[in-house]
Amino acid sequence: MQIEVLKSKIHCAHVTEANLNYMGSITIDEDLMDAANLIAGERVYIVNNNNGERFDTYIIRGERGSGCICLNGAAARKVQVGDIVIIMSYAQMDFEEAKHWKPTVVFPDTNNKVVK
Repeated sequence: MQIEVLKSKIHCAHVTEANLNYMGSITIDEDLMDAANLIAGERVYIVNNNNGERFDTYIIRGERGSGCICLNGAAARKVQVGDIVIIMSYAQMDFEEAKHWKPTVVFPDTNNKVVK
């Protein structure tokens, strides 16, 4: 049996931009992507702590070290600059493997820099 479990999470990042006129997606600072074990094109689920919105999209690589968390396209309507979001990805794996799985969780600072 395969089940879906949390693979990666960026916990409480601050939205830096909302670009309604882009095709869609979320742009994430490449440093955060690396720390959270995320790749460009990967599906992510986003929870907005400020308004309760929940939605999914895919990742676009953002400039390394920029702290960028930008919601693009229709997703831009679900956030305001400064909102706090949780970004999560999931993976499918065997039930027994999942019992021992440890997701990657990143806690960025208020400037979306990776905290070691």
